Amino acid sequence: MNVRQRTEEIYREAREDVYHYLLTFNLPQEEAQDTTQEAFLRLHAALTSGELIRNPRAWVFRVAHNMAVNTRVREKVRGEFEESETADQSASAEQRMLKGEQITKMREGLRSLSEQQRRSLYLRAEGLRYQEIAGIMGVSLSTVAEYVGRAVLRLRKTIHG
Repeated sequence: MNVRQRTEEIYREAREDVYHYLLTFNLPQEEAQDTTQEAFLRLHAALTSGELIRNPRAWVFRVAHNMAVNTRVREKVRGEFEESETADQSASAEQRMLKGEQITKMREGLRSLSEQQRRSLYLRAEGLRYQEIAGIMGVSLSTVAEYVGRAVLRLRKTIHG
């Protein structure tokens, strides 16, 4: 498989995940899309130059992470993590109300997390291992474990009282 095919394969597999991760930085959708594409262009350039990349998915996440941090610093973007989910229209009014309450509690819980906890939890939910998350975020393995553990405890407390 040549570099172009390899890059395209990784792009198809990870593009949506990288894009959604970038949205956790509160980047506008267009900026997140541009940053996602730029991260994959950088991957292609690195592979073309012969750089040995053992885990291209984690590499792309790390590049996208760094680009988003730079964008936030440059533009001083602040905001909340947003999660969009719509209630099933076929459900009863009571079910929709309960679902709405669950979504509200989840949003409250996510807002109560630190940025590091939210990002660690998001990357873990995307299937990345703690070691990969540590590399992406530039922190130690034990720090990732602490972020994820505290995030889960805080969400559990918020949701279940």
